Amino acid sequence: MAGRTRIIRMRYFTIVFLLLVCTGSALKAQFNTNRLPGGGGGNASMQRDTSSHDHEPDTLTIRYRYLGEPTDFMMDSTIADFSLNYLGVPATYTNLGNNGSASRNLLFSPRMTPGFDPGFHSFDVYGFNHQNAQFFRTNRPYSELGYLIGGKQEQMINVMHTQNRGEKFNFHFAYRKINSPGYFRNQSTNHDNYKVTANYNSQNKRYHLMMSYYLNKLNGGENGGIIDSLELLNNPEYSQRRLIPTKLGGTSAQSNSFFNTNIPLKNDFQESSILLQQQFDWGRGDTVHVNDTTEYYKFDPRFRIQHTFTYTQNTYEFIDQSPDSAYYASRYNFSLWPEAFGEDTVFTQHQWRILSNDLSVISFPVLGNQAHFIKLGAGFDYISGNFLTAATKFSNLRLHGEYRNKTRNQKWDLSAKGEFYTLGENIGDYAVSGTLSRYLNETFGNVSLRVSNVNREPSYVYKYFGTNHFREYVNNGMGKENVTQLQFKADNRKLKYNIEANYYLFNKYSYFKSYYESEQFTGLFNLLQIVAYKRFDVRSFTFDANFAFQQLAGNAPVQLPTIWARARIAYNARLFKNLNLYTGLEGKYNSPYYADDYSPMLSQFVYQNQYNISNYPDVAAFAHFRIKSFTAYVRGENLNTFLWTNNFTAPFYPSNNFALRVGLRWWFVN
Repeated sequence: MAGRTRIIRMRYFTIVFLLLVCTGSALKAQFNTNRLPGGGGGNASMQRDTSSHDHEPDTLTIRYRYLGEPTDFMMDSTIADFSLNYLGVPATYTNLGNNGSASRNLLFSPRMTPGFDPGFHSFDVYGFNHQNAQFFRTNRPYSELGYLIGGKQEQMINVMHTQNRGEKFNFHFAYRKINSPGYFRNQSTNHDNYKVTANYNSQNKRYHLMMSYYLNKLNGGENGGIIDSLELLNNPEYSQRRLIPTKLGGTSAQSNSFFNTNIPLKNDFQESSILLQQQFDWGRGDTVHVNDTTEYYKFDPRFRIQHTFTYTQNTYEFIDQSPDSAYYASRYNFSLWPEAFGEDTVFTQHQWRILSNDLSVISFPVLGNQAHFIKLGAGFDYISGNFLTAATKFSNLRLHGEYRNKTRNQKWDLSAKGEFYTLGENIGDYAVSGTLSRYLNETFGNVSLRVSNVNREPSYVYKYFGTNHFREYVNNGMGKENVTQLQFKADNRKLKYNIEANYYLFNKYSYFKSYYESEQFTGLFNLLQIVAYKRFDVRSFTFDANFAFQQLAGNAPVQLPTIWARARIAYNARLFKNLNLYTGLEGKYNSPYYADDYSPMLSQFVYQNQYNISNYPDVAAFAHFRIKSFTAYVRGENLNTFLWTNNFTAPFYPSNNFALRVGLRWWFVN
């Protein structure tokens, strides 16, 4: 009976998919884009805008910028990288086995920003923030609609729209939802992300206003991992993975509905922030006559005053409605106190409010080149935190400066930045960096050198954490972390490769040595990291590979795979005039290592050296194609589970079984 049900479902999905393909092929909208040579096998998520300003009436010109970045970018229409371009998650990230669950980067990437940080980052890759906020300019309204369906009722929605209202104002809205019950018990995820940006330029182009708002509602079910992992995974009685008992949640009932999911044991993160940036310029304006009937007003700033206001409110909660007292006694070393509250629910909460004001003055030495500037400023942050049994308030005063010179011929790019905390809770924090980039020529591509040094207070979660059962964890003996980074990068589009080499030097590295105890490694250690990408094309066949090597020197509490690699071999061609097809096999592999464990109550990855994770390669078969403004990603993932047992992403956290995923995307130009 179960087999017949699967056959009926497959037929239903096939019919729906064919209907959607027919619908997508009828769309007539087109847009301009820059792609890597050969139609999109690269690993870049965005490309520079080098297009002309004159376009046909039925085409779309759409550009966007990031805060503080003078370079324009264009939308990426490549279809090769499903993970990055569709899911929005880099391929180097691994989660706890289910889409939307706590995630971390297998390539070591330390936090290199000074100042206050709450410390909850296990769900960052799924959320929006001001750093990835896009400020658009477009000549026509543009929309995107995406929908993904996968195994065990996994679903994902992406909606985006942007348009100009006249020449002075643009707004942009984006919404993303991830809902995935998962293959194992008590690992449901349910995320809702909202993002709104707007930018306004006055008629005389002297006043500019940029607004960014985001709201992340991140709900990740926690099961603590499965019990007796290898024995139960190999037992045919547990071929239905939901039958395998887990360390947390037991048989707690949970309802799975796309828009109304009840998760009784979870981490519930809510992050919201609004940013308003105002600029007023002094400079020289002029009316440029294009022809007898067309003219436009051009303004080149000499001097700018900029004010940035930011208000952020973040709440991080863990909820276990039916806790196992033995689990908390063994993992967190505390007993439950039901008589104190009339119930034995385990509950934690960190709530933070951050009010920030920043005032900067900017000078443009070369008229007409806004990518050449000198910036000086100061910022004041007021921070308040509320916990279940305590509260705190403090403030910070910081000074910052930046010099940027990107030449008009786009060959040289020099950047030097500094930020210093002079008063307040984080006094003594600083970050300094310098980058020099040079485009050599078409043959040798672009090379860059970067050096940076950061001195920062450890994230707050390392110093304090409390629960509703009268248990507080306090570590006030931690000094400031110091990280130095030396980086070399080379990007060559003609020879289709890029390479990045990082050398890190650490002092006073902070980490969790158990499920609830933080520690600081006081010695020095260093890390060499090399990341490379190369692509080969033979007629209509493409082979591309990402490769990373990591070597740690010193007895540090850091566990990393020495080798990480992803390889794809695919047939890549344009068929029937409008069909762009990219189909083949993809494999990912990392060398054996002692993967970090995970603490559900703190939502933190934890150092461990007892369980060595040794996996077979993850293998997927895929067929990605685009028909004008319609794109489809059809993937059979975790093919390796037909030959071997499930791979593990962390101790007692297995990855999913084989799953068929279909992701669809439409572009609409009004």
